[in-house]
Amino acid sequence: MNRRDFLTASSGFALAVTANADYTPTRYPHPDRVVLDPEFDGFIGQTPIQRLFSSPDMFWAEGPAWHAAGRYVVWSDIPSNLQYRILDEDNHVSVFRRHSNYSNGNTFDLQGRQISFEHDTHRVVRYELDGTVTVLAETYGGKSLNAPNDGVVHPNGDLWFTDPGYGSLGAYEGHEDNTGSPQPHQKEAIYRLDMKTGKLHQVADDIYKPNGICFSPDYSRLYVADTGGSHYSAAAPAVIKTWDVVDAKSLWGGRDFTSMAMDVDGEIKQGFADGIRCDTDGNIWSSAGWAGEGYDGVHIFNPDGDRVAQIRLPEICANLCFGGVKRNRLYMTASQSIYACYVHATGAHFC
Repeated sequence: MNRRDFLTASSGFALAVTANADYTPTRYPHPDRVVLDPEFDGFIGQTPIQRLFSSPDMFWAEGPAWHAAGRYVVWSDIPSNLQYRILDEDNHVSVFRRHSNYSNGNTFDLQGRQISFEHDTHRVVRYELDGTVTVLAETYGGKSLNAPNDGVVHPNGDLWFTDPGYGSLGAYEGHEDNTGSPQPHQKEAIYRLDMKTGKLHQVADDIYKPNGICFSPDYSRLYVADTGGSHYSAAAPAVIKTWDVVDAKSLWGGRDFTSMAMDVDGEIKQGFADGIRCDTDGNIWSSAGWAGEGYDGVHIFNPDGDRVAQIRLPEICANLCFGGVKRNRLYMTASQSIYACYVHATGAHFC
């Protein structure tokens, strides 16, 4: 059984100690944990890459977020209009929320309340502890937001999020009238929601399609994946960009942090970053996909933007988050599955 068949067949979902005829152990270090820089040898660990859950009824797994108090990860299946939850204690998976308005990214605020970014309604919403829903943002400059995608919370409580517009481009959300339009409502941009005043600020639009987003460990820099190549062709290189954060309110000096182009066995493959997270040492962990075997999975970059390691997956990886009681378990949402592995790194932030 080759490594692709192994990952497809084996599962960390069941805790039963009885023999599993479909299970074949792998030799450590796991062959799909790839170290590209010798200084990072052992950095991504040696435990197996587990396929915790997979289903033919799950079409596109996205937006994982770790809830520390509840010890679970919630994620979205956008086409199915669902959110799922997996419990840390036994990897039990269940439908967490039906009719999620085709949510994409999810995060939690400083009080542990879930925030979701909805495609269908073009809104950012917060689920209150009593079960009610608060709309945090839905318009800017008198026009509807496109389709908020992903977001992160600053220690001062402000919410920073991206609005590339993918959910307004047609397909399963039912907005066929906008199919093919790269700008369904307004220029794609990055926003900051001041939670004290409720005012929405556009902090940057010098990016084609802002997607995944994360802060550096000290919140002095903001990183955003640009997936503009999906609609703007060669004019939009597949990169992760970075800005300096000024006074926790604005951005300055936007520039490329790294390119997602990669040499795979002598062939340059060009895929996309999507969801991104930062660890406590300032390394950026990026989902990667749309370029095939040897590329798809997770790419890890040091603070200088050099690619130092990979976790290869047999499916396109859309997003990731650090979880577990020590924030050293990496959860990866990949197409029709969710994967996890332990790493020798700690997530810089709580979700």
